[in-house]
Amino acid sequence: MWRDRDFGVFWGAQTLSVAGDSFALIAVPLLILNVTGSVAQMGLLTGVSGAASVVAGVFAGVLVDRFDRRTLLIVCDLVRLVLYALIPLAWMTGPHIWLLYVVLPLAEAVGMVFMVTYVTAVRNLVGEERVTDANGKLYATAAAAGILGPMLAGAVAGAFGLTAAIGINAVSFAVSAIGVYLIRIPRSTGGPAAPAVPERPWREILAGAVFLWRHPVLRVLTVLLSVFVFLTLGLTDLVIYRLKHDLGQSDSAVGVVLGIAAIGTVIGSLLVARLRRRVGFGPAWIGAQAVAGLAIVGAGFAGSVWGVAAIVALYLGCVSIAGICSMSLRQQVTPDHMLGRVTSAFWTIHFSMGPVGAAVLTWGAAHYGATPVFVLAGAGCLLIAVTALFTPVRGRYPENAAPDS
Repeated sequence: MWRDRDFGVFWGAQTLSVAGDSFALIAVPLLILNVTGSVAQMGLLTGVSGAASVVAGVFAGVLVDRFDRRTLLIVCDLVRLVLYALIPLAWMTGPHIWLLYVVLPLAEAVGMVFMVTYVTAVRNLVGEERVTDANGKLYATAAAAGILGPMLAGAVAGAFGLTAAIGINAVSFAVSAIGVYLIRIPRSTGGPAAPAVPERPWREILAGAVFLWRHPVLRVLTVLLSVFVFLTLGLTDLVIYRLKHDLGQSDSAVGVVLGIAAIGTVIGSLLVARLRRRVGFGPAWIGAQAVAGLAIVGAGFAGSVWGVAAIVALYLGCVSIAGICSMSLRQQVTPDHMLGRVTSAFWTIHFSMGPVGAAVLTWGAAHYGATPVFVLAGAGCLLIAVTALFTPVRGRYPENAAPDS
């Protein structure tokens, strides 16, 4: 894989792009909090953006399976470049909170199309045999970039303002587009062939969901992970609120904490391929979910900046292990001509409850404090892990399971 030129270019470009994304991850919530002083507004924006992502997910898979995947990646990057560049340009005349409610949902919708395309592109680049290893490498180096990114974002925000940090994120999409332009993304030649006559549009949209339902492991995973997203989509806002409101930390400190916490993602991503080979899918996925739940509970009681950073790092490490296992399994068992629609259907269902969850979590923190919300969310994640023990997810080799008739 190290000698694969196309994967290497793609790997490097996406790593730099993720480093840019971390600037917006820090800057946008802080921009809302500094202007409005409201954690509920942070949650509302997260919820609206998540809803736009869900709507886009309904159609993203059809686009990915119909059109050239390389072209789609480039177009998505260029559109997001323009959208994020609008924020610092508009802010030159003063705060425009309304603009965030326009730009962020549109950017998330385009981002959903990009991510569905990205998943299909990775398998086409490296093949089914190496997909877990490739996903681990991509996530590990992206997380490594995410360590430095939030720290630089905090420094840039402190020195030049939050909108400057968002401008850097806009530039990162240009880097990603250039990287994709320089590579080839072949279509897979293995697996069942696509039907000669295109299906009706509504059948195309539903085909991914039907495949998920018929596969005994993917069906359960989709349900459990949808609940997980409901409980966790607003956690970044919650961590920022705890650091700023409960512990009285600065914007720079928030960047440092999230940067250090990203070490957990690096470690989890580097371990996932070896862990899955050694213990199998089920033990790896369920164990990661259980430890993630415990970490969320712990975040509600951590009384220091370093304590929060360590616990969030543990949480992110577990999320990366579970997430890479889940994504790799879908890539392995789905025919190439359906991979876009299956990925799109999964993420549409997966994120459908997330926006509501983000709004509920931040509303709860505003009214009852962050600690009770952390405890409830963590307990819910533990319940997900326990439930999985009584389902086909517990199997070591679910990639061998055949879809139901």
